[in-house]
Amino acid sequence: MQQHLTRVTTADGTELAVASVGEGRPVVYVSGWLSHLRLGWELREERSFYEGLADGARLIRYDRAGCGLSGPARRPPSLDYELEQLAAVVAAAGPGPVDLIGTSLGALVAVAWAAAHPETVRRLVLYGGWVSGEQVSPPSAREHVLALVGAHWGLGSGLLTDLFAPDAPAATRAGFGRYQRASSDAATAQALLALSYRLDVSALLTQVRTPTLVVHRADDRAAPVAQAEALAAGIEGARLVVLPGRSHLPWAGDAHELASAIRRFLGLRVARTAPGMLTPRQREVAALIGEGRTNREIGALLGIDERSAEGHVERILLRLGFRSRAQIAAWYAGGREGTDAGGVG
Repeated sequence: MQQHLTRVTTADGTELAVASVGEGRPVVYVSGWLSHLRLGWELREERSFYEGLADGARLIRYDRAGCGLSGPARRPPSLDYELEQLAAVVAAAGPGPVDLIGTSLGALVAVAWAAAHPETVRRLVLYGGWVSGEQVSPPSAREHVLALVGAHWGLGSGLLTDLFAPDAPAATRAGFGRYQRASSDAATAQALLALSYRLDVSALLTQVRTPTLVVHRADDRAAPVAQAEALAAGIEGARLVVLPGRSHLPWAGDAHELASAIRRFLGLRVARTAPGMLTPRQREVAALIGEGRTNREIGALLGIDERSAEGHVERILLRLGFRSRAQIAAWYAGGREGTDAGGVG
């Protein structure tokens, strides 16, 4: 799949970058805290997740003001400003209702939109969200993170990467840390994170009449699952699905299972397996093969025995249709998920 980039303008003149991929009915995706349409598409795991959502649909994503490829914000972050930006994207999606997916901070924005504009939303999906930002973590922890992001964006992005994506391979986490810093400056990142912590949509939940799926990972380290339970309890008829995993970022960990749950709810065909996709552990092994590690070294680094490491390598070869470790290394270095033995590059 290839994404197509366009721009829309909000009522106050803010220019937003918009990406669409796939064909079919529109599915508008409201991202979490920070995004970068180009860099996110270049990150193998993230792109694969979006492609999984876009099969049979037209997935529409956008960078919020001050982030990624969008223009600078014209005023401080607020829920009203978020809704104005979403309004421009939904209007550009065309006539008729859209399916709306909100992740993390975007889940709260999606709730507010569905409550105010029920006629524009066919189905609503909330992933990794919360009801009250004050309940996400203790005040001391919030203050520490906000201060670190504002004073030292490099350290702050590293801390948040470890918090958001503990199930991702080390190489992916390093890439995402750089991606976060390229997505916005420290002041914008701090202001948007502060908005995440102060938003509260508890008064809006009873106003949501759209069929809703609330999906969350059981051990999400950034947003406790109790907040997902509160979201589902507050929205009449909402369905709650709790998946295993620790990662807050939707594309980290078992992204195929998450995408399948979303597609099933939206009425889209669900593939039994993700072609070419590896499990988080298999991706770790593939990364170490790319570094030239032996099975014994892989076992030592991952805390497993050599025979288990050898088994992972054999399953990777089978899953990708390869015949040698060199092919795995070339595939990983090329960042190509889902290639076959005839075309590593």
